[in-house]
Amino acid sequence: MSSPVWHPFTQHGLGEPIPLVTHAEGAILHTADGRRVIDAISSWWVTTHGHRHPRIMAAIAEQAGQLDQIIFAGWTHEPAETLANGLIEMMPAPLSRVFFSDSGSTSVEVALKMALGYWANRGEPRHRILTLEHSYHGDTIGAMSVGARGVFNRQYAPLLFDVGLIPFPAPDREQVALDALEAACRERPAALIVEPLILGAGGMLIYPAATLAEMRRICSNHSVLFIADEVMTGWGRTGTLLACEEAGVVPDILCLSKGLTGGSVPLAVTLATEAIYDAHYSTDRSRMFFHSSSYTANPIACAAANANLAIWREEPVLSRIAALAERQALHLAALADHRGVRNARQLGTITAVEVGSGEGDYLSELGPRLLRHFGANNILLRPLGNTIYVMPPYCIDETDLATIYREIMNAIESRDHGCAN
Repeated sequence: MSSPVWHPFTQHGLGEPIPLVTHAEGAILHTADGRRVIDAISSWWVTTHGHRHPRIMAAIAEQAGQLDQIIFAGWTHEPAETLANGLIEMMPAPLSRVFFSDSGSTSVEVALKMALGYWANRGEPRHRILTLEHSYHGDTIGAMSVGARGVFNRQYAPLLFDVGLIPFPAPDREQVALDALEAACRERPAALIVEPLILGAGGMLIYPAATLAEMRRICSNHSVLFIADEVMTGWGRTGTLLACEEAGVVPDILCLSKGLTGGSVPLAVTLATEAIYDAHYSTDRSRMFFHSSSYTANPIACAAANANLAIWREEPVLSRIAALAERQALHLAALADHRGVRNARQLGTITAVEVGSGEGDYLSELGPRLLRHFGANNILLRPLGNTIYVMPPYCIDETDLATIYREIMNAIESRDHGCAN
């Protein structure tokens, strides 16, 4: 009998093998059949310092011996209080309020509800949300609504609300996007939500920091709330703690997850300014912020996040990130010279290339062939259609990093995978 597990983003009808992972350490996964697999995408962008980081694992074990779970509506606990204070110290002012949730998608749902609640409670209801073309913000209903319409959500279109779509600021078309945003903001929308500097699931599409800064300026000029979804980019992926730092931008609302716990356990936060909190602050119970989940601010997850913050405060994390980015740049440069590679690009510890002919899409037949090649060679890479990207844990050593790029080169050169010209 086959496993009863229904895996995400997996077409079980294809009968593709699903490895059983038994344990992990650093940048390496170990499988039940004895394979050593290099985690080249940080297990879907979550693992920052490496799997089973000792400080984070110790914090989880200690907290599990004290308090496992407690309702967070009207109650609190020390790990959450410590984490909230630590985040406020680390994140830019005027972000001063921390709302806990469970995942990147739910942190986006919280952000959207905060934005709508802000305007409603001010007696100035605004309902429209603006978003960038090709965006991806998660798989819950609100998050899908502000993401690109297509294969990810076509079947669920009746559930999705309408949004204002701003063209992606592609090279030499940045002003087109900015002009469209300026026009849309004149219609007094509630908020703009963006993935700062790089669109992840949309194909690792990079745009300039200056464009991000100008988008923020336009929103501020029109009193449109600016939501930064840093679920992927936060915690150093782009070279700084937040991608917004590189543009000198501070959002009104900030979404964080994935690397918040070093990738060890699920947790998310949505940070907001005092003005957004104040719009919900009242003696009128009908104006409270109506959102929660059963596991909001789980103490064990908060303890893991506190250990992650301590690592950032006490260890040279940014230096490690810079060194990794420098090593990746050398490998990417060698890869970029190959005739089968297009649009080689890098942002911090994220690199990406297009392979094969044509633009391709998420359902490109090239993607599964590449996936099989990497799996057969003990590397965890999940191409986005014909886009191959690398986003490893910061602890990866040079031998394993070189192996990743060598196998990308081998995949491109293999005619069996349809990549060579």
